[in-house]
Amino acid sequence: MASIYTQADSNTRKTWFLLTGFLVFIIAIGWLFSYLMDSSAVLYISIFLSVFSSFGSYWWSDKIVLSMYKAQPIEKKDNPELYRVVENLCITAGLPLPKIYILPELQLNAFATGRDAKHAVVAVTQGLLQRLDKTELEGVIAHELSHIGNKDMLLSTIVAVLAGVIATLANLFMRVSFWGGGRKSNDNKGNAGLILMVLGIAAAILAPIAASLVQLAISRKREFLADADGSLLTRYPEGLAKALEKISSDPTPMRVTNDATSSLFIDSPYKGKQKTQWFAKLFMTHPPIEERIRALRGIKI
Repeated sequence: MASIYTQADSNTRKTWFLLTGFLVFIIAIGWLFSYLMDSSAVLYISIFLSVFSSFGSYWWSDKIVLSMYKAQPIEKKDNPELYRVVENLCITAGLPLPKIYILPELQLNAFATGRDAKHAVVAVTQGLLQRLDKTELEGVIAHELSHIGNKDMLLSTIVAVLAGVIATLANLFMRVSFWGGGRKSNDNKGNAGLILMVLGIAAAILAPIAASLVQLAISRKREFLADADGSLLTRYPEGLAKALEKISSDPTPMRVTNDATSSLFIDSPYKGKQKTQWFAKLFMTHPPIEERIRALRGIKI
């Protein structure tokens, strides 16, 4: 079974593969549109956007997500108990102390982000701090630190940002297809315009779906692994199990939500919107929480 340490190298490789694949994919699409429109401008724009998005996702993805949710940094004097919990678990895990942020949300939730352990962030909602006891809070923080230890947060945050970028670029390509253009030959102009329109519509529909499927494939397995590794840190799986029970039964909606970043959280921020029928499970960003609780209560430490 993968651990908090053996998974880290795998996630690093996946991250660079993802960034490289994104770069090549966007440039290839840009070249195709550029060829059909007989204009190099689309290719140059695609190269610029893909390079900028890949670079920006690596360096600034954490800042983008924190800004999106209006998260505020805190110091030890602001919440000594939370800081002690994070400090003690970091010592146990052998991790540097991450920055700690609070989300101004009453929903019970949390996430980790950052490009590596030295630049990591743990963010929790106000609702989580108000309603969890110490052992439950330790379980949640240990879960998030496990994501940091195995570099899940870099991979998942980049996936979240790139999913949003892909959706935006797909929309852009669709608009470009409607603007028209084509090869200079009159015989080919009509066909090129039709091909552009079909490709633009297909990109607008399929690209966000493909990005979501990549997100889902990455996010589900990592939640079970982080639950298990977090339990090893606290030596008390029941703490996280009880926290997940409270989180899953919390009906409070989150004021700020985003499809691209929902997989970052310990549980989906879309309360009441994800069903557990087999078809719906295919598109859930998290495994059913009852399965996670059952797995936690099956751990013997």
